[in-house]
Amino acid sequence: MRRRLPRVPVTAGYAALLIVVTVTLAALGPAVHDRVVGYASTNLHNLGEGRVGTLLASALIADDGRFFLWLPGLICLLAVAELLWHSRRLLVVFLVGHIGTTLVVAAGLAAAVGLGWLPWSISRVADVGVSYGVLTVVGALTAVVPPRLKPVWLGWWLVGSVAVLAVSDDFTEAGHVVALALGLVLSTRLDAPVRWTRGQAVAFWMGVCFGYAVLVHTPELAAVGVPASAVGAALVAMISRWLSRVKNYPK
Repeated sequence: MRRRLPRVPVTAGYAALLIVVTVTLAALGPAVHDRVVGYASTNLHNLGEGRVGTLLASALIADDGRFFLWLPGLICLLAVAELLWHSRRLLVVFLVGHIGTTLVVAAGLAAAVGLGWLPWSISRVADVGVSYGVLTVVGALTAVVPPRLKPVWLGWWLVGSVAVLAVSDDFTEAGHVVALALGLVLSTRLDAPVRWTRGQAVAFWMGVCFGYAVLVHTPELAAVGVPASAVGAALVAMISRWLSRVKNYPK
């Protein structure tokens, strides 16, 4: 383990920071926790006040009582991405996802509030956590999916995302889909590995399962998203096979 940690410094450092912040906030009590979350949130109020530091601070707060249950999944996801692309690229992908998605969501909310579609009170709703960066990393991992499996992979994520948007009216879900889309765009700029080790393959699937759990993070979303993803993957696979047969059909 000591030999492998230097290969994933971003993953190890980020996980350590999340643990320290989570434990510290829990020890300081609910009142301090709520104040810190309110200050670090990337909501319209804070961004409108010029608190650009929230764009980074919000990624250090895991405002979830199940933090230690999903932390291993986060570590697997980030570690496999860091092993494949190295630290700098992982950091770029995660920050582009977290900051870029936050700004897109903020712009959408500002427009909706300005047009009267949403109440002004939404400008103070807390928005912290790792989910935007996580789903961008998941989308970026499309680059390392074998070509023969890529249609199934894309069908699974894209149809599942559409289903999530269809049943949810929470802006966070829209942010998740934006983050995944950013990752898909970034995947076109990333290299695929020549071969996988067994450890990388296991970490990849554990991390991807965690990422999907972030996308369908409630029973209601899972009830719609999982069947939709399965149907989407199957349909895209059939269409892909049909197109391949048509292309290879002798003329």
